[in-house]
Amino acid sequence: MRDFSKTKRIVIKIGTNTLSRSGGVNTDYVRDVAGQIASLVSAGKQIVLVTSGAIGMGAGRLKLPGPITEMEMRQACAAIGQPLLMAEYHEAFASFGLICSQVLLTAEVLNNRKTYLNLRKAMETLLRLGVVPILNENDCVSTAEIGTAFGDNDKLSALVASKLDADLLILLTDIDALYDADPRTSPDAKKIEVVFEITSAIEQAAGARVSAYSTGGMKTKIAAARIAADAGCRIVLAHGKTERVLERILAGENLGTLFMPRRKLGNRARWILNHAPEGTITIDEGAVAALRKHKSLLPSGIRGVEGRFESGSVVLLNAIAKAVTNFGSDELKSLAGKHSSEIRSLLGTGRRDVVATPEDIVFLDY
Repeated sequence: MRDFSKTKRIVIKIGTNTLSRSGGVNTDYVRDVAGQIASLVSAGKQIVLVTSGAIGMGAGRLKLPGPITEMEMRQACAAIGQPLLMAEYHEAFASFGLICSQVLLTAEVLNNRKTYLNLRKAMETLLRLGVVPILNENDCVSTAEIGTAFGDNDKLSALVASKLDADLLILLTDIDALYDADPRTSPDAKKIEVVFEITSAIEQAAGARVSAYSTGGMKTKIAAARIAADAGCRIVLAHGKTERVLERILAGENLGTLFMPRRKLGNRARWILNHAPEGTITIDEGAVAALRKHKSLLPSGIRGVEGRFESGSVVLLNAIAKAVTNFGSDELKSLAGKHSSEIRSLLGTGRRDVVATPEDIVFLDY
């Protein structure tokens, strides 16, 4: 399970609490991580780094006490802190002869199929050149209110690992593993060394934790593990301050908690699964049964449509699946309950005769 000898592409996420020191970035820690990554790169590994810390670093430069909760102030701190953060990384990696690059993302970049494919090509080029891409959410412009925020960098790192077909995702945090209870309040809490399936008990054990500047916690790491596991990617959650933590994980040491993958979905299926739905289509039980037999979704099975969306959008089907629809919301309302043969008479020639094909439907439960 912990044989990573054939692991080629690795995404590493460093959390705010692990990276920070006294309202700024722990320079010694950044340099230590850069050295470990340099060793992995020299061993033939491709490394993508997802970093937090921009908001905290900006707040430190402004001498603001945490927590920073006002959206406009978080955006301002991110704008100040991001170049300071990257300066630390550039200097650290340069000392080991490595070039790093900055990639700032919003959720809409990954949700849009065209921009996602452009990003993937750019990332593949950077990795081929031996560059270490450093990713962060573009906190200066992304907000939950307009649907452009990931919510936390745990989710971002998992999405990146999934979309880049990474073999391993390493989440470096300020706790050494997942426990069956909160180790800070339960002295008898036991470390969970391997997770084969993320059950309700595992989610309950995660609890909740948020610091002054970070947005993540153990629950967000469990959610991230779900995303990466669907890509066939193993995940290791470990304490970021453990000596030579990256090298030791890759050497197979029993550090932290290992999450094993579940299913290996294709690239497009993963894009659909991880895309925020733009609307909901309610379908009858007959249509659900047909979809589970790998059949297309027909207009006759539609009972309702919620939201406004265009053709080619990802939508939710009865909260059990996601699909790319061949019709917009207004068109589907006119087609609901109709036979496929009526599509052309209602909408004109040159239109598809199914709402969604099996290749464009991904079930959430399995």
